[in-house]
Amino acid sequence: MKELKGKVAAVTGAGSGIGRALAENLAGEGCHLALSDIDEKGLIETVGMLEKYHVKVTRHIVDVSDREKMDRYAADAASAHGQVDMIINNAGVTIVTSVPGVSYDDFEWLMNINFWGVVYGTKAFLPYLQKQPEGHVVNISSINGILTWPNHSPYCSAKFAVKGFTEVLLQEMDGTSVRVSCVHPGGIKTNIARNSRFYESANKELDKDGTVKLFDKLAMTTADKAAQIIIQGIKKNKRRIMVGMDAKIMDWLTRLFPLATVKLMGIVTKKAK
Repeated sequence: MKELKGKVAAVTGAGSGIGRALAENLAGEGCHLALSDIDEKGLIETVGMLEKYHVKVTRHIVDVSDREKMDRYAADAASAHGQVDMIINNAGVTIVTSVPGVSYDDFEWLMNINFWGVVYGTKAFLPYLQKQPEGHVVNISSINGILTWPNHSPYCSAKFAVKGFTEVLLQEMDGTSVRVSCVHPGGIKTNIARNSRFYESANKELDKDGTVKLFDKLAMTTADKAAQIIIQGIKKNKRRIMVGMDAKIMDWLTRLFPLATVKLMGIVTKKAK
């Protein structure tokens, strides 16, 4: 999708973080927007930031884990804008705890948002994208869809699942008018760690505040920069979009030394301060 001006993009999780940055950068490209989030206050703030761009913006209060609401979101977006050319399934949450410690309720809560939300968004919007001369599905996975971290089993499971789901979709859409991209951000300076359901860090000496401070220190890429990289990837129809030098390095380490890298990351994470 080389030209974004005049196109219509739906973005989930647009009330903060990468979703908000994507909305602002897409608006700067002249792209009309159907923005959603479960956080009404955050979504209103995002929409207010976009007034200067003179594009049409609609806001939709949506829980991405609710299939019926996602179907309604897609229908409402298409009705309001007359078309939808792109869906960016960005909404996500995280849990920090061990495999023995994580409750089934918490695990299901995260999977319903981070994985099923992507499935629902893809399937809800795909029929509308297929009506367009050019459509694009953009699913946000993570470097944790390639490489795991201790005490993040629900998050890693969901992001690996997003990667697998998206790559199958890519195969199926090959030769059609719909392009597919899987995005793998590294550490991005957002509030995802601060807003996490935190129970137990891999480093037993770190409480939630310590873990958040460590994440903020290690995160290499701003949300705005991440959005710019993603949008450039969309314009180039890239199938895999790596965001941040840390993501690129860890991806290559995993390719070259798969078992050693998993072991190393486990050791490093448990000692990181």
